[in-house]
Amino acid sequence: MILCCGEALIDMIEAQGAYTPHPGGAVYNTAIALGRLERSVGFLSGLSNDVFGTLLREGLQASHVDTSHVMFSDRPTTLAFVRLVNGNASYMFYDENTAGRSLDKSSLPAIPANISAMYFGGISLIGLPAADFYSALAKREASARVIMMDPNIRPLFVTEPEIYRERLNQMIACCDILKVSDDDLHWIVSGNATLKEKALAIRALGPKVVIVTKGSEGSVAYLSDDKSVEAAAHKVSVVDTVGAGDTFNAGVLAKLSQLGLLTKEAIGSLDADDMLAALRFGSEVASITVSRPGANPPVLAELSQGLS
Repeated sequence: MILCCGEALIDMIEAQGAYTPHPGGAVYNTAIALGRLERSVGFLSGLSNDVFGTLLREGLQASHVDTSHVMFSDRPTTLAFVRLVNGNASYMFYDENTAGRSLDKSSLPAIPANISAMYFGGISLIGLPAADFYSALAKREASARVIMMDPNIRPLFVTEPEIYRERLNQMIACCDILKVSDDDLHWIVSGNATLKEKALAIRALGPKVVIVTKGSEGSVAYLSDDKSVEAAAHKVSVVDTVGAGDTFNAGVLAKLSQLGLLTKEAIGSLDADDMLAALRFGSEVASITVSRPGANPPVLAELSQGLS
């Protein structure tokens, strides 16, 4: 099973002057996408008992995501107000004292043996105390399970950048697969170095694989044997980009899982052809998501060749 660890929230999306609630959050979206791709997947987060938390829980269960690792409380649900301009999203968050943000690293849960990989990312890596909870959990479990992370950096949400950078560096050091957008990479590694030089500098910190997504220009992965592999983006008519990176990540994880490669040993010696297959599958999954409104990942039957 793949365990997705991080935020779930409600995206309040503007349409014709009104805001409508939609379940979302980077890690939540990835879990939903994996469930719809018929992978064994669970979700670990803090969810509220309020009406929005119920909506989030029902969304997970409808997409066959195991919710037995969710920690429920009476604190409110995180809200993100989303404005779409020419298909691109901007966000304003309400996250103080919420169910998701209030997780404490002094109460890390036991992770069962059937969890082969853990996925971390999103705004859950920014706000305390939850950010320390996820960081401590990743570091504790890194010796036994594949760790993938996508920080999905939102600079305007980071109030203490140096503390945040230090936490990210610690998590990068313990992860096996790091996925970043080109913008994320330039934020993490400052200076005028090329994208490749920055990716290799990040890989030197610990990850076996660094994946960089470049929007319409596709994606590139840098492997542990110093090889790299590139995949073109699927060309579609973009409705909006909400959840694009999250479903790309789900596609990559789903393909690696289907190939039996979500082990520490396999990721450390990943073949370029297998990585290319994972990038291409991730691109196809993301292309369907961006072709329709909201973070609405496809089910497996919508993919051209499934996971075969």
